[in-house]
Amino acid sequence: MRGRTVKKKQPHSNRYLQAVQMLGNGQQVYSPIEAIRKVKQTATAKFDESVDMAVNLGVDPRKSDQMVRGVVNLPHGTGKKQKVLVFAKGEQADAAREAGADMVGAEDIVEQIQKGWKGWKNFDIIVAGQDMMPIISRIGGILKARMPNPKSGTVSPDPAKVVRDIKQASRVEFRVDKGGIVHMPIGRASFSEEQLLENMLVALNALLRAKPATSKGRYLQKITLSSTMGPGVQVDVNEAQRLAEQVKG
Repeated sequence: MRGRTVKKKQPHSNRYLQAVQMLGNGQQVYSPIEAIRKVKQTATAKFDESVDMAVNLGVDPRKSDQMVRGVVNLPHGTGKKQKVLVFAKGEQADAAREAGADMVGAEDIVEQIQKGWKGWKNFDIIVAGQDMMPIISRIGGILKARMPNPKSGTVSPDPAKVVRDIKQASRVEFRVDKGGIVHMPIGRASFSEEQLLENMLVALNALLRAKPATSKGRYLQKITLSSTMGPGVQVDVNEAQRLAEQVKG
């Protein structure tokens, strides 16, 4: 009995493969503005695709003194609206609500989470006032990586300001992953080339300022831009770093 021939499923759409071919199969390196132009050209989906940047860093994330993390406010925002949960009391709680926080509370929310409430997972970012940390520490084992942290700017004496930055879609947290790569959104395909370039350089400047003192050798090793549905576009690292270093802090 003859077996049926199984037609292999194509891993990518024809549109994606055409975009890859247009980019020289991912081997060509472009200046920052040219890379952005290519990403916009390949963002042909029916929705406004996100434009993301992946940066390979010369660090060893397994070493605590080479962990790269921080927060940056992009001048033109990311174009993405995020849901925010805030732990605060009194005037800080009122200010956070006025700033647009989607949910605000203190011990009441901690108790809900301790009893098994999973709704906290629906929030993109969790923010806390500094005086809330002893209370939130009770659920640190549940929140884990989502736990508010001063280094990521989610613990603040002014949580309302953090909420405003988030709601304006300008605030971006970054953290190196196990592979030594930082992934950051820098806008939408509908943004102008100039807006995306400025966001990109401000983000790179923040990464440069977050360089660990123990990092040796080349720090920025590879920069890739891509849209949600598009292929990666390699950026000239030397030119990108030169331009990013000129950004005023």
